[in-house]
Amino acid sequence: MATAVSHDGTRIGFEQTGTGPTLVLVDAASGFREFGPMRSLAGHLADRFAVVTYDRRGRGESGDTPPYAVEREVEDLAAVIEATGGEALVHGFSSGAALALLAAAAGLPITQLSLLEPPIDLDRPAQESSLAAEIDALVAAGRRADAVEHFQTSIGVPAEMVAGVRQTPFFPVLEGIAHTLAYDSRITSALSPATLASVTVPSLVIDSEASDRRLRSWASGVAAALPRGRHLSLSGTWHGVPDDVLAPALADFFHDGTA
Repeated sequence: MATAVSHDGTRIGFEQTGTGPTLVLVDAASGFREFGPMRSLAGHLADRFAVVTYDRRGRGESGDTPPYAVEREVEDLAAVIEATGGEALVHGFSSGAALALLAAAAGLPITQLSLLEPPIDLDRPAQESSLAAEIDALVAAGRRADAVEHFQTSIGVPAEMVAGVRQTPFFPVLEGIAHTLAYDSRITSALSPATLASVTVPSLVIDSEASDRRLRSWASGVAAALPRGRHLSLSGTWHGVPDDVLAPALADFFHDGTA
């Protein structure tokens, strides 16, 4: 593991594997290097890219300097890019895709973007997330388990998936980083059509053919709102695409260089 130092002094843990153009992977809610899909995806891409995975603030081996602001996470990504070559391709998943969009809009040296099911409803005006406040309140009351379940239910995770989550062996991990769910809520709430219109890099927006209509329509809407956006549907599961399907699509897009 290596560390980058963000603008506010927070240390951000990351690792890099493979050779080729730098490709930074940005996790969704609850994801970090030791938990979630990105390390596995990195293994499928490392023969063509120098793939960077990192722990977003408050997770894994990264710090979490208060007070939180969405801008701090953009600065964290900037620090990781600076530490790994100075410019990068970026792939983000779910709220990580939203963070990647904010970073591109802020002028970070991102040359191309890939976004897997960004949870952005362009029919609703950008505003402070009430869900973020609700998560903050549950965590402050010591109800981290309830915060995890409330977040999952609120964002539309299928009821059958939420029902047994407390009994899974990884649930203590989710409890430990429950406070960061409010961060993701604030990130997705910060995006607007004007923000997307300012992102001029080639961008690929992907959805899973097995996701619900809401997620798929959000993906196609984001692609249409981006000046150089392209939409692609791939075979997968609800809110996910397996590595052996996703990795070749990303490699083709990033090597082609257009959208």
